[in-house]
Amino acid sequence: MTERLTGTINVIVPTGAVGAGVRESDMQHGLAAGAHAIACDAGSTDSGPAYLATGRSKYARDSVKTDLAILMRAQASAGIPLLIGSCGTSGCDMAVDWMRDIALEIALEEGLNPRIATLYSEQRPADLVRAAAEGRVTPLPPMEDTDATLFAECDHIVALMGPEPYIEALRLGADIVLGGRTTDTAVIAAVPIMLGAGVGPAWHAGKTAECGGQCTVTSRDGGVLIRVGCDAFEVEPLSPTNACTPATVSAHMLYENSDPFELLEPGGVLDVRESSYAAVDGRVVCVSGSRFLPRPYTMKLEGAAGGPFQTIMLVGIQDRGVLAEIDRFVAQMHTFLTARVEATMGPHAGAFDISLRPYGWNAVSGTVIGAPEPPPREIGLLFVATADTQEIATQIAKTCNPGFFHMPLDMDQELPSYAFPFSPAETERGQVYDFKLNHVIAVDDPLQRVRIVFSEKDALLDA
Repeated sequence: MTERLTGTINVIVPTGAVGAGVRESDMQHGLAAGAHAIACDAGSTDSGPAYLATGRSKYARDSVKTDLAILMRAQASAGIPLLIGSCGTSGCDMAVDWMRDIALEIALEEGLNPRIATLYSEQRPADLVRAAAEGRVTPLPPMEDTDATLFAECDHIVALMGPEPYIEALRLGADIVLGGRTTDTAVIAAVPIMLGAGVGPAWHAGKTAECGGQCTVTSRDGGVLIRVGCDAFEVEPLSPTNACTPATVSAHMLYENSDPFELLEPGGVLDVRESSYAAVDGRVVCVSGSRFLPRPYTMKLEGAAGGPFQTIMLVGIQDRGVLAEIDRFVAQMHTFLTARVEATMGPHAGAFDISLRPYGWNAVSGTVIGAPEPPPREIGLLFVATADTQEIATQIAKTCNPGFFHMPLDMDQELPSYAFPFSPAETERGQVYDFKLNHVIAVDDPLQRVRIVFSEKDALLDA
């Protein structure tokens, strides 16, 4: 059994994202264990560009409010700071304001009186154009250059913050810090770094705990508590029935990270090549040997914008002949439908695209499936029309309706009817969105592109 660490800075990480679920019992266990702070994430780019382009949250407002209320009550009862990063999923300014308004609403309903700091890291295109001209903006794969026109094309652009803006907000007296787009690790590492814990252990603990209970044996059984010391850190589940093992903890370096030994962060690289993972007991793991290697400070830029529009249709197919030759069937249908749109709509269709995705066959991978793979029992064939406007996308779907629902495998066969689950058959999916930026910007100061705004205690009564 490894000896327990002493003199640690302890942080409750109750969930991987506010809105995904927080348990009151977890908070009670964490506070009883001597927590110095509560920190967690509230967003990412995992679910695509729509949430950044629109500024809307992935999670329902009621879900976010329920979780945030639990966190705010725990913060108030213990008098410890609460830090939340990437608010409203994307962390753009309007998403941060959305979560701030929920926090103010909770404060009024619960009779709480916190001093709330909001951190904004949304960037103005004109500022980035100047920075790019100065050589401060560098593309990341798969981007190959820094075209200044990309900045203006974005609906929202955010720069990923490190821990320093959170530390500054706490030094200025914040009880709760609601941050814009932040690296998942930084928001958790902030308080340990601020209070003098080892920088390497703090960053590694933050990476380990970024998804709450994902680093435990039962990943959906609550969050975790990290205890960060000068040379090592411990991680333990908040649930008394859950456990961490050296395998579950060490494996998390591979989560959303292509290198199991290095993690790039603003201002440096977490290096865990010499880290060791030891079981303290049946539930707790101690990690030592983690290092943080300073580098010139950069912030990742994420930008997204709205694009064309889509309309979809769906059929279920159990025809044995079709299922025996799915690839031929889908290819000839695509050729037929594309030609029909071109013949009937002509130039009015504009630059359109038709995608056919056979779910139950290879819709996820898109790879060719050859013999001896047996035919599936059934497939769901998804039709996706993409066009410049919603009206045109829907007209394309309507134009393709007869062929999509009644195309035989061979043209000399009688027309079949495939199973359609909805009427009307076409569903307008709305606008689709694209990421426009995957770059980093060099900064002279970690606070250079961040704005800190406070909601004073007295202002809550006027909200």
